[in-house]
Amino acid sequence: MSVNKEIKRITTVQVQEMKHRHEKIAMLTGYDFTMAKALDEGGIDIILVGDSAANVFAGYETTLPITLDQMIYHAASVVRGTTRAMVVVDLPFGEYQGSIDQAYLSAVRVMKESGAHALKLEGGLEIIDNIKKIINAGIPVCGHLGLTPQAINKFGNFGVRAKDDNEAEKLKADALALQEAGCFAIVLEKIPAALAAEVSASLAIPTIGIGAGNQCDGQVLVVNDMLGMTKGFKPKFLRQYAQLYQEITGAVGQYVADVKSVNYPNDNEQY
Repeated sequence: MSVNKEIKRITTVQVQEMKHRHEKIAMLTGYDFTMAKALDEGGIDIILVGDSAANVFAGYETTLPITLDQMIYHAASVVRGTTRAMVVVDLPFGEYQGSIDQAYLSAVRVMKESGAHALKLEGGLEIIDNIKKIINAGIPVCGHLGLTPQAINKFGNFGVRAKDDNEAEKLKADALALQEAGCFAIVLEKIPAALAAEVSASLAIPTIGIGAGNQCDGQVLVVNDMLGMTKGFKPKFLRQYAQLYQEITGAVGQYVADVKSVNYPNDNEQY
């Protein structure tokens, strides 16, 4: 698609205005300079530098192993590749849950060293004071409720969350608390669509869903999954817009064949 070159960097204010004028928010994850440039040129509103880099870049089973230094590295790479998209960065596991001071210092490091525009933290009332401290320091925060991957060992699986009444009520209370604390948006992951619709309608700030139905104010997917680069991973909520795994393996196979047959480089490809 063609992007208006006069559009300036998207901010938290613009993201909230999108909800109020009923314009859906498009978010994808991004972890490197090259992909960030492509996403930015494609017109994406927000790039999330997710701790899912632990899965798609490093091959870990969970997001827990990734460090703050590694998140800063990925975030700085993405920021350098964008001119329009807002860049939001996950604070990784263990860097904000322990204390208010720890959360504040982790947040400041990411913002100062990466040049990102906002942070995302998983959890609700249990970390609300930590979130308030970060926001009061002038750092925008996006909340994250529902399936929170950093708590996967507590949940035991990656199944749908908040299906029972007690968990659904807690999620609604957490969402209101995050809004009152000053969060500019909330990611809702893998919860019933009806609950996500109810929460979205109850909030003045936008919700961004992943596996949470189409009544959220926006959607997010892991870019490697959306582009079909993650072999064998196809949850119900995932729509693949390309099949790049096959494209890449096919291209590599052709390259190997050309090299071995001395078809590459040809006369026009050498000095």
